[in-house]
Amino acid sequence: MRSRRHFLLGACACVWAATAAAQTTQSLAKPPLPFDRLPKPGPKDTCPVCGMLVSKYPHWVATIVYKDGHAHFFDGAKDMFKFWFDPPKYAPNHAREMIAQIAVTDYYNLQSIDAKTAFYVIGSDVLGPMGHEFVPLASQADAEEFLKEHKGRRILRFEQVTKDLPFKLDDGKF
Repeated sequence: MRSRRHFLLGACACVWAATAAAQTTQSLAKPPLPFDRLPKPGPKDTCPVCGMLVSKYPHWVATIVYKDGHAHFFDGAKDMFKFWFDPPKYAPNHAREMIAQIAVTDYYNLQSIDAKTAFYVIGSDVLGPMGHEFVPLASQADAEEFLKEHKGRRILRFEQVTKDLPFKLDDGKF
């Protein structure tokens, strides 16, 4: 009888410990911020991919915000995508699973928008701080207009960007 009671007490303690640990982990994660309230790069923030000062290019800023609230800033969506496909290469001890939000700057209204719902034009005559760039737009209509006005080649969604495409943009082979 005693061993059964000890077993039940031990099992309850394990369940309690697991629940407490899960609640602690969840409480460390901050809720997503509205995109207009995301952190902005400071004058000394550099892109973890290329080392460029990000605040010099406010019209191109991309931001990755982690569940613990800290952020990495990029001088364009192209470097943000390079980072997305291999976070530990550019920021040791970082992984996709730690990311809470990703934002890019809409080309027309210069507002932060959700990178995962944005439309990206590639191959246009508009160059970013690092040359050929993914030009983020909030809507399909804006992307189609931009594509026509700036001789773009394609419109892509976030999930259509492949690991090699940002590097192809660097080489002009897109």
